[in-house]
Formats: sequence, structure tokens, C-alpha cells
Amino acid sequence: MNKDAVVPLRPGTPESRPKRPEVAAVFERLRPLVASQFPPDELAALPRQMLAVRIGELVAAELEGVRHGINLVERRALVSELIEALLATLPAEAAQPVAAAEASEPAASPEPQRRGSALPAPAPAPAPRATATNTARNSAPGARGVNALGSSGSAKAMEGLSSASRASVEEAKNNIQPLVVERIDITAAARLEREELKRQLAELVADVLREQKLRLNQKEQQGVVDLLLDDMLGLGPLEPLLADESINDIMVNGPNQVYVERKGKLELTDVTFRDNQHLLNICTRIVSQIGRRVDESTPLCDARLMDGSRVNIIIPPLAIDGPSISIRKFAKKGITLDVMIKQRNISEGCGTVLKVAARSRLNILISGGTGSGKTTLLNALSQMIDPGERIVTIEDAAELQLQQPHVVRLETRPANLEGHGEVNMRDLVKNALRMRPDRIILGEVRGAEAVDMLQAMNTGHDGSLGTIHANRPREALSRLENMVGMAGINLPAKAVRTQIAAALDLIVQISRMRDGMRRITHVTEVIGMEGDVITTQDLFLYEFEGEDSDGKLRGTFKSSGLRPNFTPKAAYFGLDRLLVEAMT
Repeated sequence: MNKDAVVPLRPGTPESRPKRPEVAAVFERLRPLVASQFPPDELAALPRQMLAVRIGELVAAELEGVRHGINLVERRALVSELIEALLATLPAEAAQPVAAAEASEPAASPEPQRRGSALPAPAPAPAPRATATNTARNSAPGARGVNALGSSGSAKAMEGLSSASRASVEEAKNNIQPLVVERIDITAAARLEREELKRQLAELVADVLREQKLRLNQKEQQGVVDLLLDDMLGLGPLEPLLADESINDIMVNGPNQVYVERKGKLELTDVTFRDNQHLLNICTRIVSQIGRRVDESTPLCDARLMDGSRVNIIIPPLAIDGPSISIRKFAKKGITLDVMIKQRNISEGCGTVLKVAARSRLNILISGGTGSGKTTLLNALSQMIDPGERIVTIEDAAELQLQQPHVVRLETRPANLEGHGEVNMRDLVKNALRMRPDRIILGEVRGAEAVDMLQAMNTGHDGSLGTIHANRPREALSRLENMVGMAGINLPAKAVRTQIAAALDLIVQISRMRDGMRRITHVTEVIGMEGDVITTQDLFLYEFEGEDSDGKLRGTFKSSGLRPNFTPKAAYFGLDRLLVEAMT
């Protein structure tokens, strides 16, 4: 501990610490403020835990930006004393509801609830501890510390430790976590920057380890601190995986099975959760960051992490073996078309054609299977958009990484508990048309919004982009036609196809092949209509040729040599010569 902290007279009781003058002065200053915030009738109706959270927020707001030197343990004791002083002002009969609320809370530890504690005593089972921590942390919506999701220190802290040391760190963390959570003011902790919280937590962990007679070296103690931080501010066991830049996807299949994707291949990791409740707490923490929920009434949810990584969550009763999380990680390095050319995802000529197409404001649909790289390609194409254009993006869970300065990002919203308030993709597309966009970008076209997207493309919003799930360009056109039917509009098939042919200029097919590499397999231009059929022509095709000794597929990106139908539009932007050269 630092020189200002005092060793407790009895382990785990913040009240037993002698108060320093600074703490006493803050207590006297805050007591009238706290009293003015809670009228007697409201105070009598508040459970003690809710009272602790609200007073903790008042204390944190009062101390923020002031040099006070009060650590988290002293803040916790300060909150407890303010609660006692506040309850002492109530008549005995008015205080009964508060006492009854405390008595009704289930005993969570062999040690009884201590007078003056701001949170209930922690349960021996790990799940309630995580819930209590999460509840208190989510009660501070303006907290700076909660923005640390995705920034992990545990991966580095565990480096260089033997398997025995790692096991000791995990065991020590599980043993001391309830004691640590009990002694700190979680509301104040959530407002601290990660490094400051880490420093104070390290002091407290050293104290608790000594009290529990647990001997760990400095490296192991640091590992315990980082694991506690990950549970308090991050995603617990998933933090090392989020910090690993070689991992593209994380797939959690219940508490005991976590897979990752590296270089297109799936690998089983040794990461586990304590139990289903621990995993469910992590799910709740993820979705609550963006104002969504996941519970038995809404067991499905799309969300995103603070760094932009896309998340899908499904929990029991739909997921039989426990909560399931699928995370598509946000790429820290921006993928451009030039990078894709170097990685052999596309040929140089194909890359040039795509650059010209994006610059020439063609309406482009990117087609591919799950995990094929559609969103990555969409981001790469979007970098060709002029910085002076106004772009509106529409997604279920925002994950696009546009670099332009004038971008309006829209995101769908699920219905509330009463089944009201849903805002779907179609609502947002309709609204986007009233926002004077130069381009509209749809993260994924999957339903009736296809009608509004086609109308937008046909009414002056050239250069719009979108993705769709399909295996070939011709299938993408068929799926688009079926989606128009989902809107309940009774149009003849030829009328729908005519509208599709007039709206779309280019379909780019991307595929993840069996060697894990993503490659663009088709660049197909939509020409027009012949009778009842939409006519297309392939500008580039990927032809498979074999496999080398390393298991990598060999193939060639072949140009058809045809003159693109959009050459006049490219000439309008002064890019026709570049286009013709790329095709030859």
C-alpha cells in the first residue's frame, strides 16, 4: 500500500481503518449534500444496495477533478459512513423498509452482512460475484474506465509464466476476487482510468494476498491484477484472444469450449469460463454497452464491442449447451485494395477495375458466404469515395470503418420488452433518403429493405454499396429478386428484374477457399435485360489450377478482355483509359 493507506485492524472491514483528516473533511462536506438529495419518504423506500450505488455516484462526481488522495478502499468506507449517517436521520419506523430490504437479500457468504458495507457480501459461487460487479459497473453510464473493452493487459502479464504459475495465478484470482470486490467502491473504480485503477488494485491485491497467506512472486501478482481488471472492465477470459492480432474470429460454444480462427483455419483454445453464469455475465456486459439486452425473452442479439468488432450472442433456451458468442474482430490494420493485391486476394488488373468502378460511382453489390470477407472488401472499396461526399451507412450492428470525414452512421434497434420501438433496416433506408446522401451504404441486404435500396439506386444515389449472402453472381440477383417479394409489393417478375438491372452496375463475388485465403472469384457487370432475363458479362474470373507443397491453392485471375459496359461513365470521370488498360 502507499504511505497514506493504513493497514486494516480487522481484515475486510473498511470501517475499522482510522480516518485520515482528508477523508474526514470530505465526509463532513458531503454529508449535507447527500442528505439534500434523498427526501425521507424516498430514502425509506430505497434498498440499501441501490442507495449505495447512488451515493457512490455522488461521491465520485464530487471528487472527480479534485486532488484528494483518497483511494478506492477509503471511498468505499466513505460511502458506507454516509449511508449510516443518512439512515440515522430516519425515524425508527421509517427505517424498517430499508432494514427489511437488507434482510430479504439472500445470505451470500458464511460471514454475515457487515454494517456499513456498500454492497452485499460476495457469494462463494463465482457467478453472483460477477453479477454484482457488473451491476455496479453498469450503474455509471459516463464511466471512462468501461471504455477499456478490448484493451487487455492479461496477455502480456501471463507471458513467460510456466503452466504451474498460470494455474497458481488463476486459483489465487478466484480465491481473492470476492474479498477485493467487497473492499472497493465499484462505482468509483468504473470512473478511473485503467492505469490508475490498476495501480490502486495492485496495492489492495498485495494486502489481500498477505492476509490470505498466499505467496506469489511479483510476476504472478501482476497476472492476478490483470485478470481482475479484465473481469471488472473487460471481457474476462476473452481478453487475451481480443489482444491477439493473428486471430480473426472468436467462437464461444458454452463455458468450456472456445475456438478461434487464424489464417482461415479453426483452432481450439484452452480458454474456459467458470460456468454458464460467468459466460452469461460477459454476454450481458457486451450488449449493455450499446443499450441492448439479452435474456430469456430476447435470447438473440447482434452487438458490437467498443473497438467496432461485431458480436452475435445466443443464449438458452435457444442455445442448448450454454450461451454462445461469435465475435468478428475489428481489423486494426486497414485493408485496402492495394493490400489485397499484395496478398494475392485479387490481381493487379482486377484491383484497378474495382478502383475505377468505385471512383466512377457505380452501384456495386458484394456477394459471398459467411466469413468470406464481404465487409472487408466493402471497406476497401469505400476508400475510393471522394472525401467531399456525404455518406450514410445503415447496419444491424455498426462495423464499417469509413475514413471519409462526412459519414452518418445509422444502426437498427430491436423492440423493447413490450414489443414496441423496433427500427428495422427498411425504416432506416427510407429515412436515409431524406438526409440528402450522396451515397448510401448497406452493411447487408437481407430482407424487404432491398426494395428501398433499389429505388435509391434508381433515383440519383449513384455509387451506393451493399453486401448480400450468395454463392455466385447469378444467385445474388435471384436472392435480390426474392427479397423484393418480401416487401409485400405485387409486381410482375419482369418489372422487378428490370428495376434490378437498371439499379445495379457491378457484382463482386468473394469466397473463402479451403486454404483459408479469401479471393475474389468473379467481377460481373450487369448489362441490362433481354426479354425476361437479366444479362451479365464477367470481367474477371478466378480459375483454380492446383495446390502447392504448402497447401496453398494456385490459380489465375483471368480477364475476359471485354470492353466494360460502364466505360462511358468511367470516361466522364477521366478514367476510361485506365480501365481499358486494366482489362487488356
